[in-house]
Amino acid sequence: MQKLDCVSLVEVTRGGVVESIHFGAFVVAYPDGKILAHEGDPDLVTFPRSSMKPFQALPFIEQGGAAFYKFTSQEVAIICASHSGTDLHRDVLQGMHEKIGISEDDLACGVHWPSDTETRQAMKIAGLEPTPFRHNCSGKHTGMLAYACMQGVDKKDYLDPEHPVQVAIRETLAEMVALDPDDMPLGTDGCSAPVYGIPLHNMAHGVAKLADPARLEKKCADACRTITSAMMANPVMIAGPGKFDTRLMTIGAGKVFSKGGAEGYQIIGIMPGVISENSPGLGIAIKISDGDERSRARTSVALTLLKALGVLDDGDLEKLAPFGNVPVRNWRNKVVGEVRSVFSLPNSDL
Repeated sequence: MQKLDCVSLVEVTRGGVVESIHFGAFVVAYPDGKILAHEGDPDLVTFPRSSMKPFQALPFIEQGGAAFYKFTSQEVAIICASHSGTDLHRDVLQGMHEKIGISEDDLACGVHWPSDTETRQAMKIAGLEPTPFRHNCSGKHTGMLAYACMQGVDKKDYLDPEHPVQVAIRETLAEMVALDPDDMPLGTDGCSAPVYGIPLHNMAHGVAKLADPARLEKKCADACRTITSAMMANPVMIAGPGKFDTRLMTIGAGKVFSKGGAEGYQIIGIMPGVISENSPGLGIAIKISDGDERSRARTSVALTLLKALGVLDDGDLEKLAPFGNVPVRNWRNKVVGEVRSVFSLPNSDL
């Protein structure tokens, strides 16, 4: 069994005493793979979960899928999303299925209630039950089905790791993260799609290449730019109202793209020229070892890093205050402690 080589990244205090500690690891990398900064083991192998979605969309976009179906930027974005199941998300997916010529019944992601509170409550009041369109991974699955149909291959077993769609995803992902496909442990995600174990360093490297694909072959580079542009232009598609990824990309306004994953995973891409006039793009990969059930540690780490790198200013951070180093309040709304990051980023030569 692999040992999780993680360090203390976030503390939770009460009355001046440290009550809880979130351990984890992160890597900040350049597009050439060089590490700018890290805490914990940069070679920690873990599953990126839904943070992998932009990479899962890449082969479809690279092979001309968006143009083939005349997908809008909004529709490209939802392929990369863990959406919150709002009516807007459902409507966008319905339109995509009409373009592709498939039905909601073709989705093999399963069913769960929308994570968007207002939508969930409205559905329950109306006596409605959730359908696959409300599943947070239905955009990703729609993209996989679109790719299968475009290739003219059977769509029924599109989640089989040996299906042509999944083979293309595995090979493209491996190339982006500089690994042999056979060196990526196979797992099954919550939506039944294949997911792969990737060292944090390699994932951060891949995210940096996605952000700054100048060194890649033109067709792949153009696909990377299509994906990141769609994500940043349509942040509400990627998560939903009030969600971290949506708020960060809205406030970041073209500076960053962001995609969270289950069990405390987070990627962030910093676009070229954001930190300084000629600065390269950067990739960040974060893993919180306890799974970060309340999503307070990975967001604290993310915002601490973005502040240290000079990506976000104090005004941006104030707008993102609910996700950063925040006060702990009791049931009477009294401040009784705080959530705080406990690492620092060394000065860089950016």
